[in-house]
Amino acid sequence: MTLPSAARRHGPDDDVPAHVLRVAGPLVEIVRAPGVAMRDMVLLGEERLPGEVVAIEGDVVTVQAYEYTGGLAPGHPARPRGGPLAVRLGPGLLGGVFDGLLRPLARAGDMLRTGGPGTDPDGRGWPFTPRVAAGTRVAAGDVLGDVAATVPLRVLVPPGRSGTVTRVAPAGRYGEDTAVAVVDGHEVPMARSRPVRRPGPVRERLPAGRPLHTGQRAVDLLFPVARGGTVAVPGGFGTGKTMLLQQIAKWCDVDVIVYVGCGERGNEMADVIEELSELTDPRTGGRLADRTVTIANTSNMPMMAREASVHTGTTVAEYFRDMGLDVVVIADSTSRWAEALREFASRMGELPAEEGYPARLASELAAFYERAATVRTLGGSTGSVTVIGAVSPPGGDRTEPVTAHTERFVRCLWSLDRDLAYARHYPAVSWAESFSRDTAAVAAAHARAGDPRWAERRARVAGLLAEADRLADLVELVGVTALPPRERVSVLAGRLLREGALQQNALSPSDAYSTPGKTAALVEAVLTVVDRCVELVDSGVRADAVEAVDLTPLLRAREDAGPGETAPVEAARDTVLERLGGTR
Repeated sequence: MTLPSAARRHGPDDDVPAHVLRVAGPLVEIVRAPGVAMRDMVLLGEERLPGEVVAIEGDVVTVQAYEYTGGLAPGHPARPRGGPLAVRLGPGLLGGVFDGLLRPLARAGDMLRTGGPGTDPDGRGWPFTPRVAAGTRVAAGDVLGDVAATVPLRVLVPPGRSGTVTRVAPAGRYGEDTAVAVVDGHEVPMARSRPVRRPGPVRERLPAGRPLHTGQRAVDLLFPVARGGTVAVPGGFGTGKTMLLQQIAKWCDVDVIVYVGCGERGNEMADVIEELSELTDPRTGGRLADRTVTIANTSNMPMMAREASVHTGTTVAEYFRDMGLDVVVIADSTSRWAEALREFASRMGELPAEEGYPARLASELAAFYERAATVRTLGGSTGSVTVIGAVSPPGGDRTEPVTAHTERFVRCLWSLDRDLAYARHYPAVSWAESFSRDTAAVAAAHARAGDPRWAERRARVAGLLAEADRLADLVELVGVTALPPRERVSVLAGRLLREGALQQNALSPSDAYSTPGKTAALVEAVLTVVDRCVELVDSGVRADAVEAVDLTPLLRAREDAGPGETAPVEAARDTVLERLGGTR
């Protein structure tokens, strides 16, 4: 389908090269471009604006431009590139800030890193150490050498290449475009290009088995995600989506973070970049930003670059995954990406489906989340890409198309609750409306790691929270004193779990991050105290006497203990148990 056109100003005898025929916002019609195919790149006008072929009808080709088309006019030249949208991948990605087409944002603000792909820390190249010698037979995905960066990187034999290494560079510093090896007559530099809409080849996809620790207790305990899994984070305005995703970017235990700001407000992206640059990386001692790739396609940037940004982010993640690394892609938010699809479909004249979104919305979402996986790479190592996407339903309506379709394709749902958020409960993850399909795999992984009681703890916490929620409406009607003693303890248990275990302080150096050990200790402490309260009321102690006991040490333990400390938690538990022992 093409844009309606009143008249075609070309004929079969025209001897004019490819040029612009018509401009309508980001959609441009060009003619005289034989041999172009769908999804091919085209450079438009003297400014060489990038665009992508989206429709072909006869010799009229419709191109979506990725930049503002002001000044572009009929008759301006069009230059087909003969291939799809591709980005350049190399060691210089780490620590960089880029737009949706992976072009460096060198002048976007003082907090942005200058440079981009191809730059290195001191301008003298990247340290390269060969792993093979001339005469070695190699296949696609085999390691040719190591590159010393913030994260240990590798130079791999490109997909589709194999043969004998005829030359390999000695150890030293080289630029990204320098050929560090020659395989079967083909030069292999550190950097390479890869199409963004085509998943990278792998040997096989593996079943999920290793948990991704986020450091957020409500997530790691109740709704865990396995490496290579997919997560949706739906929530209305003000429920803390961006804060939660920022905390996960800071604390999750992966090798590389790819943060995609898809249509976010510029001030929020600036805050993310500034915080990442200031935060010390607990793994390296340097800046966390040095092992982060930030794609900042904010709401004031071109709409079609926003549509491409999520594919660009997953392509960058697959580049690091192929080296055997674990990567997380955080997309904030997929709703604004879907809005870009809707705007583009409207300009193309596609028949609208529900709420004006194109009928292909579900398949586009599925294609995006499908690229998450734990894989056996072509070289035989294991790597993973985990995708976490925020969803911003208008008015918090989870029945709207983007949220409804997303829930069908993801393994985990972390639904954010407005009431919890307004009560200043962080993270505001609803234990009633969220789910995880990775629970069994994560429980088995914890058992192998020496914590066989993880599944039991999770089940008990989920049961106590559900019981407390069931009683909440009744308490509002008749008051807690009208309940039987055991049910009064259930209400107390719900409060202890919410405030003493699940709630965190994102601004506290002690409580912003919680190791699995600290999480287990806090939950065990609360459950032990709850069990003691049940024993007391069963033995005849009045419920109001139990409720009158000062439980503050247990509630403060999460902030009194450091991120990995358990001794202060155990001390607080013992203090509370001692106080309960004196009740009558």
